[in-house]
Formats: sequence, structure tokens, C-alpha cells
Amino acid sequence: MSRPSSAGGGVGGLGAGKAGVGKHGGPGGAASAAAAAVAAGVGAVAGSGSALPTPGVTLPSAALPGQSAELTALFECPVCFDYVLPPILQCQAGHLVCNQCRQKLSCCPTCRGPLTPSIRNLAMEKVASTLPFPCKYASAGCVLSLHHSEKPEHEEVCEFRPYTCPCPGASCKWQGSLEAVMPHLMHAHKSITTLQGEDIVFLATDINLPGAVDWVMMQSCFGHHFMLVLEKQEKYEGHQQFFAVVLLIGTRKQAENFAYRLELNGNRRRLTWEATPRSIHDGVAAAIMNSDCLVFDTSIAHLFADNGNLGINVTISMC
Repeated sequence: MSRPSSAGGGVGGLGAGKAGVGKHGGPGGAASAAAAAVAAGVGAVAGSGSALPTPGVTLPSAALPGQSAELTALFECPVCFDYVLPPILQCQAGHLVCNQCRQKLSCCPTCRGPLTPSIRNLAMEKVASTLPFPCKYASAGCVLSLHHSEKPEHEEVCEFRPYTCPCPGASCKWQGSLEAVMPHLMHAHKSITTLQGEDIVFLATDINLPGAVDWVMMQSCFGHHFMLVLEKQEKYEGHQQFFAVVLLIGTRKQAENFAYRLELNGNRRRLTWEATPRSIHDGVAAAIMNSDCLVFDTSIAHLFADNGNLGINVTISMC
């Protein structure tokens, strides 16, 4: 009989008939950048500390199509090659570095000069506000260019960002394309059971084990793969709960074409949850955080369990 896994541990599986179980260089300084900005119609002045605003000239919209790519290149971080976005800070020699990298550095990566005191470049911030910046996943296929204030939010949900291993826990650090997810699971997590069909039984064994535990299995139907996850954790202090959810090995748009139903039956009782499966891009943690899944406590689990084993009927349907 297979064993459930502690959170972050390995994953195991058992399937019998229709029942299964799984456990689980640098660019020039701001001075040269400012010169380019001035040529495009923007004044550039670096301020120190709180940096009082200085007069500037608005970038003519007619100049943007031919100059935006050249101007955007001035904002490339010499460390991570992403873009330096407002608030923009420079070293004493005028070199720029993004805020994420700046926090990890003790000196300027371009001139090795000190990064303190903080010097704000308001002119470059004004230029940045006039430019469209490509999504950081442009090389993966995203064609969007956005205002710097919209860029971080888009990249959090961009369909072209790398997929992470959907298995619960933090032990597997794999990342890759959507097409590589199933080969990864088959190679690195071979013990996960896969059952065929739109109507199966997910059997979780040893649900009385203490601590955080997860059970995982796969369901294959309608030409897609779905991951079924049951987690037991202490979301609130002193109160253990079970969370059951179905994830599609696919995009959010593909997930909208399906619906799933989870059902507990036993002792003349029934508990049902119906929802749209989440994409693995969203992950299990987000579903649990928002309680967007089947949630029940240990006392309810015992009402439906048989000798410490819990069977969950799982039905996938197309919308």
C-alpha cells in the first residue's frame, strides 16, 4: 500500500480498477542616456535624496515610433537585462541598475563606484513614462508592450512565463514550457498514478497521519491531463483542514472549457463541490489561499472515511 507524503516530500501512487491514490558590461551612464533623452525632447537631471522635480519637455508623440526601441534600450539593467523602471536610481557616475538587482549589490556593476547615497533620476523616469516596455517573456512569444506601471502585473499572469512543477511542496524546482510539464512528471515523479476516463475515484490512504500531508494523482480524459490534489494542512492555528482541487495541465484559457465535480459519499451523507479547474499556472497554493476548492475539516473527513482511507469521486466534463 502506498504512503502519503509530507509536504514537500516525494509522491507515491496506487491504482486498482478505477480507484487510484497518489502521495505525495555595461551601458553608458545616465549622462549619455540623458543626452539621448534630450535629443528626443526630454530634459534629464539627476537629483539627490528626495530629488526635487525639474522642468522637462514632453516627448513628442510623433517621435515615438522611430525612437522608442532605441530609448527603451537605454533602460536595460546591466545585471539581469530586464528594464530599469521607476523609481529610477543611479550611482554617483550616472549608471543605472534596476531596483531588484540594486538591493543585492554593494557597488555599481558598471564602474564599481558606490551606490549610496541614493540619487534619483527624475528625467529618466519621465522618459520611461512615455515608452512602451516589452514583456519580460517576449523571447518566449509574448508580443505585448506595456506602460511601466502595467508591466509587473501583466508578467505575474503572462501565459508565456515558465511553468513550474505542479506537484505540491517546494522540493522540486523544475521550470519549463507547458509542453515539457508531462514529460517532467513522467520522468521525475514516476510514482504518480494516472487513471483514464472522465469519472474516477481518487483514493487517499492514511488520512489520519499527523502534520501536513498531500496526496496527488493524475486523470486523463478529453485529450488532456488533470492533476488531482488533496492537501491536509493547518491553515488556521490548531485547526486542521483538507483541501481538494483539480488543476489542468494547460493554460487558463483551456481550463475554461472544462468543469469538475468532487463528491464525498458515505453513511447516507453527500458533500459536493463543482468548479472550473485551475490552470497549473495558478497552482494549488492560490486555490487554498482563496478557499477556491473543496474544503472540509477532519471531523467531516471521518464521516466519509473507511478505515482511515478517503475516496473522492472525481468527474470531469466539457463546458
